[in-house]
Amino acid sequence: MLAAIFSAALAYSSYLPYYAFAKTQVGNPTLSLSNLIKQGQPHQGSTTAPVTVIDFSDLQCSLCNRFVKATEPQINSTYVQVGKVALIFEHLPNRGFDSLPAALAAQCTNDQGKFWQYHNLLYKNQGPIDSGWANKDNLKKFASQIPGLDVQKFDSCFDSQKFKSVIESDLALAHSLGFTQTPSFIIVKNYGSFPQQLLGPQPFPEFKSVIDKELGR
Repeated sequence: MLAAIFSAALAYSSYLPYYAFAKTQVGNPTLSLSNLIKQGQPHQGSTTAPVTVIDFSDLQCSLCNRFVKATEPQINSTYVQVGKVALIFEHLPNRGFDSLPAALAAQCTNDQGKFWQYHNLLYKNQGPIDSGWANKDNLKKFASQIPGLDVQKFDSCFDSQKFKSVIESDLALAHSLGFTQTPSFIIVKNYGSFPQQLLGPQPFPEFKSVIDKELGR
């Protein structure tokens, strides 16, 4: 299944700079904040925040990098840090062959409570897709740069592909929502109702409009 997805990903070479729409869907209990946290998804913010922003991204994706650097900090300071929004990361590794190893490595850092440090480090050092910047040796090197991370435990987790089933589950959820491009987002009440889709690395005002609507329900 994964091999087919990654082969198909080579065709995804001509994305528009922005691709966006907000779309209401029927409530989905699998999108509830409590369920996502139970499934082991990396998260930031209060576990009782009324709204959840779910980010489906690929660590090799340059448009995802744009979101992380330009928009995510504003969401974090405006909503996450004050308890209004929880941010969830879901892996959608379809940009290249190094995308799956990067996702597996990131999930191993999540196992040690270091996901967001690793996430930010990878985006800071991101290079062209499958250029070698995210090969297995470099993924281990980046992990070794995170203070407090147990490198031996990380290497064992990464080499054994411990969280491959988690990544496959993330992919299945993304495809069930019709997501094939990254980044893609769901903005939803914390119990899984009133989900809204927002596609692409949209500027902060686009997210603010949808988040405020959810907060007002």
